[in-house]
Amino acid sequence: MQTRLVALRRRPEGIVFGWEPDGERLVGARELRLACPCAHCVHELTGRRILDPASVPEAVSVRDMQPTGHYGYRILFDDGHDSGIYTLELLAGLGQSAETGGL
Repeated sequence: MQTRLVALRRRPEGIVFGWEPDGERLVGARELRLACPCAHCVHELTGRRILDPASVPEAVSVRDMQPTGHYGYRILFDDGHDSGIYTLELLAGLGQSAETGGL
């Protein structure tokens, strides 16, 4: 069975993604920002991560999320970064499960 996104909830510390059949997972805003797949954060030719984690504020937050087709979301952060398109596959691999994360 393929994992499917069925719910989204914003929390002060990040976003709760509801996945079917896997349940809910909290992904912190900073974790999302550090996982950004855009060309400013990942070298386009080598795939090597070039984002310096020290340049991302500990208290970064998600300002908005916009669906991109049926395959992902563009996430806008309060540090001004807004160029990453996060595929559903990428998002499904992030965060803590409800069992371990205490949601």
